[in-house]
Amino acid sequence: MKSQNLRQGIVLMTLTSLVFSLQDGVSRHLGGQYSIYMVVMIRFWFFAAFVMALAARQPGGIRAAVHTHFPKLQILRGILLCAEICIMVLAFVRLGLVESHAVFACYPLLVAALSGPVLGESVGWRRWTAIGIGFVGVMIILQPGLTVFSPNALLPLVSAFMFALYGLLTRYVARKDAASVTFFWVGITGAVVMTPLGLLSWTPMSGQDWIWMGVLCCTAAGAHFMMIKALEVAEASAVQPFAYLQLVFIAILGVTVFDERLRPNVVVGAGLVAAAGLFTLWRARQKRQDTVG
Repeated sequence: MKSQNLRQGIVLMTLTSLVFSLQDGVSRHLGGQYSIYMVVMIRFWFFAAFVMALAARQPGGIRAAVHTHFPKLQILRGILLCAEICIMVLAFVRLGLVESHAVFACYPLLVAALSGPVLGESVGWRRWTAIGIGFVGVMIILQPGLTVFSPNALLPLVSAFMFALYGLLTRYVARKDAASVTFFWVGITGAVVMTPLGLLSWTPMSGQDWIWMGVLCCTAAGAHFMMIKALEVAEASAVQPFAYLQLVFIAILGVTVFDERLRPNVVVGAGLVAAAGLFTLWRARQKRQDTVG
């Protein structure tokens, strides 16, 4: 791999993390003012329009994008993503950006833990140790037993579990389905699932918040595009660690814009979770290199 490509991939992944952070800040604002179902529905309307326009420009058009070897799994992926986004936005509103993301950062560890039962991959003792350390980090953040434990604290953990399962199912369907097919199905399924929920909870939105809604939709599409480009120009294992910069961006945004507080246990716990996640990514890369070698 050329170093120029690696540098480009790092820049793109860093920008992706920044844009995702800004998107989550907008989601927290809108989710606190309007029905989360309505906000997520509008977001998926834009997403569906985007994937349809993208599919129309590909060879075979929309007919080719619809063709999948795993229709049930593709629909399940869409439902999982809808539920994950709704739960995470609810966590932003009730817990704040900083604590929600500190817990959600454990999702790569959940991917490693679930890769055995879902994909049949082997997980060695080193990665299981990292998973255990990451779980300790999550417990430090949540502090069960030290204070009155709120069920809201479990929201980002449930969201992380759903996102990990979504990612594993994405890897599973990628065995036969093209990325364009998978992208198309999640956009369309999300719009279909969220429309009845969103319409039932529809409330008028102010002109200023419609602008924020437009920003949310555009940043979502833009961030996914940059992430895809980053993975095109550089190996995923090389650029994926830079996705953890989102924790830094979220901390800055939460403290400066939403007056959130960086509690010591959250900083320590998030550090353990991030370190365990980075080790897991490194071990996965080493195993791939050993297999190729």
